[in-house]
Amino acid sequence: MKERLSGQDIIMNETLQFIDSHLHIDLYEEMQRNVMIQEIADHPALRAVIAVSMNLASSLKTKELAEKYPNLIQPAYGFHPEQELPAGEQQQELLVWMEKHIKDAVAVGEVGLPYYMRKEAESQKRSFELQPYYDLLEKFVRLAASHNKPIILHAVYEDAERVIDLLQQHHIQRAHFHWFKGSDETVNRMIDSGYCISVTPDIAYEEDIQKLVSVYPLDLIMVETDGPWPFEGQYKGRLTHPIMVADVVRHIAAIKGAGVEETAARIYSNTSRFYRIGEYRV
Repeated sequence: MKERLSGQDIIMNETLQFIDSHLHIDLYEEMQRNVMIQEIADHPALRAVIAVSMNLASSLKTKELAEKYPNLIQPAYGFHPEQELPAGEQQQELLVWMEKHIKDAVAVGEVGLPYYMRKEAESQKRSFELQPYYDLLEKFVRLAASHNKPIILHAVYEDAERVIDLLQQHHIQRAHFHWFKGSDETVNRMIDSGYCISVTPDIAYEEDIQKLVSVYPLDLIMVETDGPWPFEGQYKGRLTHPIMVADVVRHIAAIKGAGVEETAARIYSNTSRFYRIGEYRV
């Protein structure tokens, strides 16, 4: 019988290592963030967080934090698509800044297409132009390709198909679809392409995520919190913290019928190798 460790048992096991592969560190209130960073630094199992960015101001803050806490905070720079597009000059300013600082980043991200914002506009019978978002995404994809950087994607449901087309057009091999949801056909295409997904604490109560994990190869899975995004179920009312990825690993292990230690080691290796950090740094 495989071990049935609790989340607390897992985080107390100092032989295990975890990386939160998708965290908006800059969006926490300053006091919360300072306490959380110290807790991450003091915890023997938490090795790093991949800190994604929302826009230029967010990227600047992420860079500042990464310089203050090297290795612990691994920065990624980009523009989250679920917001109004910046003007042309602002877009160019972000792209020029990213080009200048991309060597210090582990990835381009978070970038993608605005599925939820578009659906909200459609439900209210408002017009919505997707093409400008697609055009900006292509610029980010080109940047990632030219610097051989992985790309962190907000691309769900039918949007993922367009994004996969774009990735393959530019020969992107290291793509990370965070908190992915989509059709079986899209999932199969992502697997065939060798693209990674990351799983959040909602695996504890969302059947669609449990099903996704059951079919996705473990070698292509990472774990994340997307903090400070809040969760339901056992996490309701709790501040989202990177240590929650230990619970995510426990659920993945149960679904895969594997041991927790083996699962944790595989996911840690996946993330380190994908982002080329730790022993995989180049």
